[in-house]
Amino acid sequence: MCTAATYQTNAFYFGRTLDYESSYGEEIVILPRKYKLPFLHMGVSEQHYAVIGTAHVANGYPLFYDAVNEKGLCMAGLNFVGNAHYSSEPDNRENVAQYEFIPWILSQCANTAEAIEHIRRLNLLDTPFHAQMPAAQLHWMIADKTQTITIESMADGIHVYDNPAGVLTNNPPFPEQMFRLNDYMHLSPKQPDNQFSENLPLKTYSRGMGALGLPGDLSSQSRFVRAAFVRANAVSGDSEMESVSQFFHILGAVEQQRGCCEVKDGQYEITIYTSCCNADQGIYYYTTYNNHQISAVYLHHEDLDSNQLICYPMQGKEQICHQN
Repeated sequence: MCTAATYQTNAFYFGRTLDYESSYGEEIVILPRKYKLPFLHMGVSEQHYAVIGTAHVANGYPLFYDAVNEKGLCMAGLNFVGNAHYSSEPDNRENVAQYEFIPWILSQCANTAEAIEHIRRLNLLDTPFHAQMPAAQLHWMIADKTQTITIESMADGIHVYDNPAGVLTNNPPFPEQMFRLNDYMHLSPKQPDNQFSENLPLKTYSRGMGALGLPGDLSSQSRFVRAAFVRANAVSGDSEMESVSQFFHILGAVEQQRGCCEVKDGQYEITIYTSCCNADQGIYYYTTYNNHQISAVYLHHEDLDSNQLICYPMQGKEQICHQN
């Protein structure tokens, strides 16, 4: 299970948590402009936008979890088990395998509007990367500084939804997630007034009571509500460090701790990593479960006209500042 979010201060930020019980050796991957990017049915792209994100590299191919391109367009895939549905056969549209979707969009689209145009021509296929890696059941959030959308490929077709909350988790389908926010319209960062009865001497007895009822469990619907509330009310300074710090605090509201979500005997879902990308500058920040220190990889510090992937392993060991 995962949570993705956007955030705007003086720059535009995009990131996500990856919550799962095991890691697949993901790393920070830079896809330079001249890396020969093959597609099963759409040929080979030999010149394209540079991309940075988290990916598992298999047989030299970057299987991106989330990424941003040099134009500031961002995209993340999140589990959508039981609802995701892909085509089994190519047709006369743009035939793209599910695992190719993120590089297909980010390699050629400069903004969300261009992404929507490509998605309207899209036939998303269930072709696996290889026999041991079946197509993941996902939906996606795509965003730039002007618009955020959610993409869901279901049995009745591909849906493109405007996403004014700037948040995505997992199930149920996005329209239902958004509808449930109606149940929480009374929440506020301010202290509540007594609306219960003017005949009863009710008063607040603690700070934070304006958010009474905000769900605190780890289900995807509850995380959607919690992340949407925190993001909508988060206040940050405009500097890079203040903005990045605040973004990690926003996603910290939905992080998962080992032991609280058991998926199998002795196996627990945890927040394997949390990312925050400054989409304007191409800086990819992240933390991992065992390393709270924020690490950063800079897209524009590399040779973006290279034809080879550039990979950095995630820093997974806790780093503590010993002050005495």
